[in-house]
Amino acid sequence: MRILLTNDDGIHAPGLVVLEAIARKLSDDIWICAPSEEQSGAGHSLTLTRPVRLREHDSRRFSVSGTPTDAVTMALRKLLPAPPDLILSGVNRGANLGDDVTYSGTVAAAMEGALAGIRSIALSQVYAAEGMADRVPFDAAAHWGEQVLRPLLGVPFAPRTLVNVNFPPLTADKVSGIRVVRQGFHDYARGSLVEGTDPRGYAYYWFGLHGIEHTPGHATDLEAIADGFIAVTPLQLDLTHQASLDAMRARYPS
Repeated sequence: MRILLTNDDGIHAPGLVVLEAIARKLSDDIWICAPSEEQSGAGHSLTLTRPVRLREHDSRRFSVSGTPTDAVTMALRKLLPAPPDLILSGVNRGANLGDDVTYSGTVAAAMEGALAGIRSIALSQVYAAEGMADRVPFDAAAHWGEQVLRPLLGVPFAPRTLVNVNFPPLTADKVSGIRVVRQGFHDYARGSLVEGTDPRGYAYYWFGLHGIEHTPGHATDLEAIADGFIAVTPLQLDLTHQASLDAMRARYPS
């Protein structure tokens, strides 16, 4: 089984080391192509206004000067001798829960794989404490990764679908188990915005990542993580709201 690994935290990210260790429990045919630098929040963006540079770090290990989508595209069109059987994206440093999946470069890389008809899974490690960006504990992902992935290898994925996995901010022995849940939704009305002044006296604004309140009233990925479970969520790329089609069609009689 050929596996392509990628992420949005960059080729040198510790989460990619964790992901490679997980992947090597599943196969020896591992390829890596990731952004050269962190691309968190890049979403499903594609670099179109400048060339993308490709760098070889080692055998079957490459980086690109672009987005996670660029990395997957380059791997599929240029690097791999044949399409992979599986694409794994992550392990992201931080949560990709609820509607945050629309911003996530980690999830976007898996989306690109799904568009190419390849079984694709995004993995993220939630962490609780602020100021831990370089010291995020990946214990839950490292110990539970194989156990989460193996059952998914035998599940048929519908066309243009992917799976989003989030590990709770706990040590491996404290994880309650695995839940298959739907995507939740945050309350963005209270999202944080940090304001400041730079050394030259100009104002700047920084979007905060914390303090966004949510009230998961049902079995969503948000609730699963809050309860100490690993959240496994199937996602689809078809964003059409089917229930609205007939009502809108009625507004445009032929």
